Amino acid sequence: MDRIELDDSVLSFEHGLLHLVWNHGVHIDAGNAREAMDAVNMLAGGRSLPLLVDMAQTGFLSHQAREIFEEPCAASRIALLGESPVDRTVVQYQLQTSHVPCPTRFFTSRLEALAWLAEAVQAIPG
Repeated sequence: MDRIELDDSVLSFEHGLLHLVWNHGVHIDAGNAREAMDAVNMLAGGRSLPLLVDMAQTGFLSHQAREIFEEPCAASRIALLGESPVDRTVVQYQLQTSHVPCPTRFFTSRLEALAWLAEAVQAIPG
């Protein structure tokens, strides 16, 4: 397993899947959003891979961070994992008002998120 520890999150790669875990209560701004995006691209090593983002109990997400997350990156599809109906409402609004660069869905079930991402892993040659 490959792993990158950032100031506000941890990114790992295992079994064909990138997994970004944001620290609880973190405020996601342009700086840590760019750091996470750069880490995703670096760990992917030129490949296009599915990405699970554990965003449960994160704090504020700035407008500038949202703009960074609209940029194309190494993620082939993104599953956003939250905990509550409030998380779902906030994310659904963001997805409807943003230009996401790849298929992106919100889940409160880790198993459902992984099943959806597995569809992309199975499509990766070799």
